[in-house]
Amino acid sequence: MLFIETRGNDGQHKISVPFSAAILNPMASFGGLYSPQALPSINNTFLQSHVNSSYPQLAHAVLKAFEVDIEDSVIDQALALYELFDDPTNPVPVVQVKDDLYVSELYHGPTRAFKDMALQPFGVVLSSLAQQRNEQYLILAATSGDTGPAALETFKNRDNVRVVCLYPDGGTSDVQRLQMVTENAANLKVIGIKGSFDDAQNALKQLLTSKSFNHKLEDKNIKLSAANSVNFGRIIFQIIYHIHSYLELVRQQAITLGEKIYLNVPCGNFGNALGGYYAWKMGLPVEKIIVASNSNKVLTDLISTGRYDLTGRELIATTSPAMDILISSNIERILFDLFGTERTHELMQLLKEQQCYQLTDEELKQLQQHFVADFCNDEQGKKQIKQAFDEGYLMDPHTATCFQAHQNCRKKPLKSIIYSTAEWTKFSPVIDNALTGNVDTKDIDSLKSIAETADIKIPAVIQNLFEKDTVQKSVIDKKDIETEILAFLDQ
Repeated sequence: MLFIETRGNDGQHKISVPFSAAILNPMASFGGLYSPQALPSINNTFLQSHVNSSYPQLAHAVLKAFEVDIEDSVIDQALALYELFDDPTNPVPVVQVKDDLYVSELYHGPTRAFKDMALQPFGVVLSSLAQQRNEQYLILAATSGDTGPAALETFKNRDNVRVVCLYPDGGTSDVQRLQMVTENAANLKVIGIKGSFDDAQNALKQLLTSKSFNHKLEDKNIKLSAANSVNFGRIIFQIIYHIHSYLELVRQQAITLGEKIYLNVPCGNFGNALGGYYAWKMGLPVEKIIVASNSNKVLTDLISTGRYDLTGRELIATTSPAMDILISSNIERILFDLFGTERTHELMQLLKEQQCYQLTDEELKQLQQHFVADFCNDEQGKKQIKQAFDEGYLMDPHTATCFQAHQNCRKKPLKSIIYSTAEWTKFSPVIDNALTGNVDTKDIDSLKSIAETADIKIPAVIQNLFEKDTVQKSVIDKKDIETEILAFLDQ
């Protein structure tokens, strides 16, 4: 299967590339992205054949359906990492919380967040490709809190790759920060920047497309790639858990094969929802994708009104910080799939130059055929956390936005799957406040409070963070990012 460019071709890139090239060099012409030229089919026959498959077996079948140019031995090595999750036989539990509502828990990997689902195997694949080509790669990652720890975890001590992770200083939870700054592998560099996630992500995109920066890397015989969801290597692994979660409902006899469901996704950079969209287009029986935002509701506004508008808009720091994003990268792939190359290029240029764009009425209608959206403010989120806990389910503030959207966006009495993206341990002060009223508590104190309130244990991987030394101490102005990276590469 080949991948093509969302904004058209500039004459300097190949018109289409295989999967391996798209993940090694993820930025396309005119600052665009790579998307599949076509999608494979996962009809009822495919689904029926995998009702009893393990997660790695299903994942292998989906990757083969995409005809990825990766050796089977590498795929098997990558997918074997799911065996290191909490339950090797079921890395993604799907838990019933109401008669019609199920939660797909994507956070049972090493960093306790959903990014492990994609980045654990992705690290093996990219490192293996680099070794096969005898090339050295610098992997850039910008994080609002979860991508960073997951990228560092998967790439640490791997051959032929070095990783630089950018995070907004003060813009993550303490646990997320500790997961990054305590990493001590020689091939990892963590940089806090004075700014927001959007600043970090913009810096990443600028470096990926900067000719001068790339020339400096060439002088060091280093090539450049990315671990963010601008890289389709992330997205392809996110398609899989939507299919798995649907099959889990079939296995639990909650639905019959072919019955439609709602997918309910907390959204910031839109990769999670994009994975569901692709799964739907491939044949997964979906009624609609519910997009849940926090008070940074740029996605809710787009899906409700057709207008993507950043003018006069400032990022709001919320209790669901992984969704504190205003520039949602993967919307571009949706625009491309619905409206084509020329229109996508036009809309992305408008966003860059005028900070906004407006879909036509017909385009909005097309978008709304697939998506419906709502948002949840901090106080509403804490009420959802408390209510769910009182009814027997403990969740994090990002998942809480989906509970709010479930109440407001579902139009048909169909089963719904909410995608829970982080364990309660990642955002404990918010949850502690919601459950007990405690305020201004440190993460470690909140963890202990929740553990006592819910009669559960703090996972050792989280508990141990507070005993580790801080190794990564860089906090810099965003203008100094390139200099800091080059100094790291010269070490």
